[in-house]
Amino acid sequence: MKVGFDFGTTNSSIARIAENGEVELARFSFSGALTESFRSLLYLERLKTAGRSTIKSWAGPEGIECYLDADDKGRLIQSLKSFLSSRSLQTTEIFGRRFQLEELVANVIRDIRIAAEKQFGAPIRRAVVGRPVRFVGAENDGDDDFAVSRLKIALQKAGFEEVEFEFEPVAAAFYYESTLDHDEQILIGDFGGGTSDFSVLRVGPAARKTRHGQRAVLGNEGLPLAGDAFDAKIIRHLVSPALGAGSMLDSHGKMLPVPNWVYFKLERWHHLSFLRSRETLNMLQSVMTQAVESEKIKALLYLINHDLGFYLHRAVQKTKVGLSHNESAQFLFRDGDVELEAQVTRAEFESWIAEELAGVEQKVDSLLRKTGIHAKEIDRVFLTGGSSFVPAVRRIFETRFGEEKIRTGDEFTSVARGLAMRADS
Repeated sequence: MKVGFDFGTTNSSIARIAENGEVELARFSFSGALTESFRSLLYLERLKTAGRSTIKSWAGPEGIECYLDADDKGRLIQSLKSFLSSRSLQTTEIFGRRFQLEELVANVIRDIRIAAEKQFGAPIRRAVVGRPVRFVGAENDGDDDFAVSRLKIALQKAGFEEVEFEFEPVAAAFYYESTLDHDEQILIGDFGGGTSDFSVLRVGPAARKTRHGQRAVLGNEGLPLAGDAFDAKIIRHLVSPALGAGSMLDSHGKMLPVPNWVYFKLERWHHLSFLRSRETLNMLQSVMTQAVESEKIKALLYLINHDLGFYLHRAVQKTKVGLSHNESAQFLFRDGDVELEAQVTRAEFESWIAEELAGVEQKVDSLLRKTGIHAKEIDRVFLTGGSSFVPAVRRIFETRFGEEKIRTGDEFTSVARGLAMRADS
């Protein structure tokens, strides 16, 4: 059996073409219900049995449940995909043991594969796997190739024997094309957790007749910014100041700023767990004793010590979703020594993400220039991914192409659906 596998920064999905010709998505148990999205995270605990210490890991929904149930939190690691292009991050230490990045990624992928095998009732060893046009942190094609090679190693460690890669926006185009009975020239915008990718393609009955299922891809562009970057701005403006960012400490009569690098780590979900190192915690303890606003540093230490990244992320997501539907939303996060509450308007949020929005605009305009296609020659714009709900993102495309051309659908699973179709072609 050959499947389509969308390994995402935040969520992953896996799908196949069933015997009736329809796309079937694997569904995962979470909190007594079923979901088609598998959270791309890994939770690790150190267990002691018979005097021996071992490290056990759980991925996805099961990892979330274990994390939520644990009184003494282990390590919750998110957004591992964001590290794939980094040549400096080869290994990391967890509970005194060094893990290769590929090993951690493989643990997540393996659990997804095994869960899908149980549902589909057959071994899964072959897959068409999605990849972004530009990986997070990649500065050139060599960095992207490096990220792909690491992802392939992780897939092999996780039990996949035959792997093909396809650009994620092209996969989304396969899915959109399945709804057509005529030819179109389209622009696909795929907004993930860590990347935003764009492609211009010709799709429709004529394209489906080409050899080996290849489509007329006229051009691709991408940038390593998306939903996580939007979340980071909410953290920067609403959370970090309440946890001591920008405050001062009194070091032997000399006023110095609280180290800012900690708050940059706080903004990035995939770095949050790594703040729980002995060196960082000792440093923050020392800062707290000298801080002018020590209660804020105490709250920061509580957040890190109790590994509350998942809860904080959930609060940020709730605020962002609220701003997609309303002109203002409340941010609320309470746990122990941390109590954060603020009202934020959509206009404020859009001003915070202005740089990211400008990046999206530049890439879309660059893609049109590179392909030599005028906006009026685009028949449809298909937007997918969670950040496609953000009104300011949608306005970029409505302004250039017209609201009547915008289409959406299955924002979180369209890439996996398209990859399954690609695998079946």
